[in-house]
Amino acid sequence: MYEFGFVRVGAVIPSVRVADCGFNVQKISELILQAVDQKTQIIAFPELSVTAYTCGDLFFQRTLISEAESAVVGLLRATKNLPVCFIIGAPVCHNFKLYNCAIICCGGKIWGIVPKSFLPNYSEFYEKRWFQAYSSGGLPARISYGGASVPFGNNILFNFRNVKFAVEICEDVWAVIPPSSYHVQAGAALIFNISASDELTGKRHYVKSLLAQQSARCHAAYIYSSAGFGESTTDVVYAGNAYIYENGKLLSESERFLIGEQLVVSEVDVELLSSERRKNTTFTCKPDVETNKCYENIEVKFDGVKSDLDGNGNNDNEDGEVFQLNRVINSAPFIPLASDYDESCEEIFSIQVSGLAKRFIHSGVKSLILGVSGGLDSTLALLACVKMADKLSLSRRVVCGVTMPAFGTSKRTHTNAMRLMESLGVEVLDIDIVAACEQHFKDISHDRSVCDVTFENTQARERTQILMDLANQRNGLVVGTGDMSELALGWATYNGDHISMYGVNVGIPKTLVRYLVSWVLENQVEVMARGTLRDILDTPVSPELLPMDECGEITQLTENIVGPYELHDFFLFYLLRYGFTPQKIFFLATNAFRGIYGDKQILKWMKVFYKRFFSQQFKRSCMPDGVKVGSINLSPRGDWRMPSDACANLWLKEVEELGDRM
Repeated sequence: MYEFGFVRVGAVIPSVRVADCGFNVQKISELILQAVDQKTQIIAFPELSVTAYTCGDLFFQRTLISEAESAVVGLLRATKNLPVCFIIGAPVCHNFKLYNCAIICCGGKIWGIVPKSFLPNYSEFYEKRWFQAYSSGGLPARISYGGASVPFGNNILFNFRNVKFAVEICEDVWAVIPPSSYHVQAGAALIFNISASDELTGKRHYVKSLLAQQSARCHAAYIYSSAGFGESTTDVVYAGNAYIYENGKLLSESERFLIGEQLVVSEVDVELLSSERRKNTTFTCKPDVETNKCYENIEVKFDGVKSDLDGNGNNDNEDGEVFQLNRVINSAPFIPLASDYDESCEEIFSIQVSGLAKRFIHSGVKSLILGVSGGLDSTLALLACVKMADKLSLSRRVVCGVTMPAFGTSKRTHTNAMRLMESLGVEVLDIDIVAACEQHFKDISHDRSVCDVTFENTQARERTQILMDLANQRNGLVVGTGDMSELALGWATYNGDHISMYGVNVGIPKTLVRYLVSWVLENQVEVMARGTLRDILDTPVSPELLPMDECGEITQLTENIVGPYELHDFFLFYLLRYGFTPQKIFFLATNAFRGIYGDKQILKWMKVFYKRFFSQQFKRSCMPDGVKVGSINLSPRGDWRMPSDACANLWLKEVEELGDRM
């Protein structure tokens, strides 16, 4: 099912009996049927899965080699009508030599045979005793196998339903330059590795690291299937390791030491891989003989099965079924995973602090000035300023926090701002700006009772003026508090909170701000500040520019106006990181937020996102300097260079078409 760029792949661990080819292909056939039931397109079985890997000197026996070939022919007949491409392992003779091979099959036909390039020569893996290593400088040979003439070589690319893949075998990936490094430069998006790697203490972690690195380096999916239960345990044990990686990220893995069979399935996003390759300028073919060796491209076909893509990217297949993902789509792509949460948060916060320290020293200023509202963004900025002072062994009094209550400031946020600054030991200024704003209304003849955009922006610009003038007065640097999500949506007053002398939060999306403040609360601040920080974390997000209601409650809730930040951050990530279409982002969002937001809600806020993202570029075009902390940033000087008058029609048209289908 090649839908929205996804292809469903599988790594299979069958039960085997050593040298019992009939039993082995029967188990392979049963697992192929299971894979078809799960609508898997391409699957891989372990190395020498037809005979079992641990046959030893039985590989010298012509009986075993002939029976393996006959078993493969029988398997082809049994799977002739199954719409799946599968890769099995078997010994194959060619020019009086025996090769450890991967056999690529589909629709009752062998489409190619890939021999192993590198043979291990360890005490427990003395493959050179039985097999020949293969290398080729030209096009693949053609050999007779299973009654047919078949391409034979390690420089073959297979194209199955618009997806290019290649195969390497076990030890190949351990080589200094694995064959897969050449395969991906020749166009392969998926690499399958059929393996038989024994289990040793600590080896699993090394193998996973090796596969993750190769997948990431090659911007490829790496599907690895290794031998499991049933192999001989005379000297070693096989745990049945199966892994599916995508661009270095583990999507799915098997259970080790399982007495039984396993089918590990996940979808690989080929569009994501293509996006990474386009953006990575180092992903090119080197002009040397080895890289440019000839490849044969083979179109693997299955008669009677049409491509799932209808040319319009619709997510309905030929049977009318709606395409469903098995893999989990992370609804918070900016949030560190639990496994490295502490390390990632510490690293992000340290980047903020270090960037600010460099700017402080280079500028030759004597103080840091920032507005502290009692909200999350200014809290994170204040914490970074405080830690910068600590890092430079300066008094925290070099940090001047300014709270500037006005018409919409709640008692809760004002109190929290004051308490936080006092508990952190910074200099505190409390400047009420109501009178200044009212004077400004008189100056420009604005009706004080009209709470429009002029009413709101007057407050934001008055605050910025105070901060800038204080910086002049104190030889200081105004630290911006706005985050990346606000920049994406343009949720900032131009020449108001939009402007500063250094934006310490500009690389942090709103969803991450909360997690960072929570982490700093637990790890970086004194006990006396923690209660206030917890209350700030519980406070609704609001610019507090409109008056309170009759009960003194906040009337202006940001997410009620522009939409949930968790949705906008999700849209932003996939738009900028991979350049996905609105149609695909919507598909991913419906999977990620199933049970949280309905399709119509997601589409509503997606439309808001695209409109605001395009129309508000002019604010990003003149944003202040600020530190980048992740792979996505909106700086016009580096990561995002977009004309301020670019047209959003193409994207909005696609969003409208999605709505028309509902």
